Amino acid sequence: MKTYQLFIDGAWQAGALGTQEVINPSTEQVAARIPVAGEADLDKALAAAIRARNEWANTDVLMRVEILRKAEQILADKIPLVAQQMVAEQAKTLAEASGELQRARDTFRWSAMHAQDLCKPMQVDERRTLMFRPVGIVAAFTPWNYPAVLTARKIAPALAAGCAVILKAAEEAPASAVALVEALQEAGLPSGVIALVFGDPPKISAQLLASPEVRMITFTGSTRVGKELAALAAKNLQTCVLELGGHSPVLVFDDTDIPSAVRAICDYKFEYAGQSCNAPSRVFVQRSCFDEFLRELLKVAGGIRMGPTDNPAVQMGPMIGAQGPARMGRLTEDAVAKGARVVLGGREPEGQGFFWPPTILTDVPDDAALMSEEPFGPVLPVAPFDTIDEAIEKANRTSYGLASYVFTRSEQRERELLDRLASGSVSVNFLKGIAPDVPNPGLRDSGYGHEGGKEGFRAFQNIKLVNRTGK
Repeated sequence: MKTYQLFIDGAWQAGALGTQEVINPSTEQVAARIPVAGEADLDKALAAAIRARNEWANTDVLMRVEILRKAEQILADKIPLVAQQMVAEQAKTLAEASGELQRARDTFRWSAMHAQDLCKPMQVDERRTLMFRPVGIVAAFTPWNYPAVLTARKIAPALAAGCAVILKAAEEAPASAVALVEALQEAGLPSGVIALVFGDPPKISAQLLASPEVRMITFTGSTRVGKELAALAAKNLQTCVLELGGHSPVLVFDDTDIPSAVRAICDYKFEYAGQSCNAPSRVFVQRSCFDEFLRELLKVAGGIRMGPTDNPAVQMGPMIGAQGPARMGRLTEDAVAKGARVVLGGREPEGQGFFWPPTILTDVPDDAALMSEEPFGPVLPVAPFDTIDEAIEKANRTSYGLASYVFTRSEQRERELLDRLASGSVSVNFLKGIAPDVPNPGLRDSGYGHEGGKEGFRAFQNIKLVNRTGK
């Protein structure tokens, strides 16, 4: 059994408040133990970051880049073992875990490739120059669903920009965060520049954000928690980058290749049991092709093999904890009580593990909780529409605005949808995760700020305007 440690001031150590268990969602058995940080641990991490921040900020960008490059190469050798740990701790399939760790490597590589250009001064004209300096100490909070890639998207650009980072990683899925920090340590990152802590999330966030020495928070998680963190950050005017919840619509028109659309939707929807804020969670299909779409959807979704993810034949594992199936049951029961039909799945299986099968519902009324509350699981409502205006109105009905998906071959229709869909990203005939070279913005209750790409890198920098007299 793996027992992890905190990483503070360049050394691995136990937590002041002991340990807590990490539960394997497939077996409900203990998979690992993590340390629980106390107030003294956080004070030590913050003091180390304060000592290290100026030296790291003034370290030549090429040296910072070299450390990131080395860490990315070290991480490559860790992938087989870490992926297996992710299978045990959070019940990803081995393919999902390995793929995510590769995406984390891509993020380190991208930050290293672009740091020199993004850190150099920019000449506005002969009298004015923009300088880009690190914001200072960053508090980073990462979730359990994609702990490798989302940790990389926060710490790689922050370190490349010259910031010190205190990382509060997910207690449910510690393996990848530990591996990334180990790789940075082995690559020669100076003491104090990064800390890794686990523990009670509200207590850790309250203590870190109470310090005016922390100048920025970057958080991925629920809208509720994001709003609470933003309120805490307001007291010290700390910069926030918040990637929050989503309830992503898919609009399917009758000029598309239905089998291809269904496969793409199912591949992304049921990846990691639908536990993704970007996953499609409401599908609206043009009425003329609705019956064909539904038949194909039931065939593909019904063929997904569910089970413990240590079995290589399994395509979808369990949810992270007992609260997942309970939420799926509540949303399904509420929809059925209001007139919906369950046409696939819809019932928690007996036995060990936090499983919920791929579930498809039709005739779901607009006032059902499933149509406005983020499901964050393998439940998918499907409904017909008649006009493009109706489809857009349904898609934009929630308070979220993270991602939207469109399947059509019409360029004119595509232009109208791109203009009118209220979301930070719109994908056309395509569903997949966000690459490291572009930002992943959210609107409304899906958060604000940018993570990823040059815009995300700039979030870790202050812009200084330099004015000179004319010659």
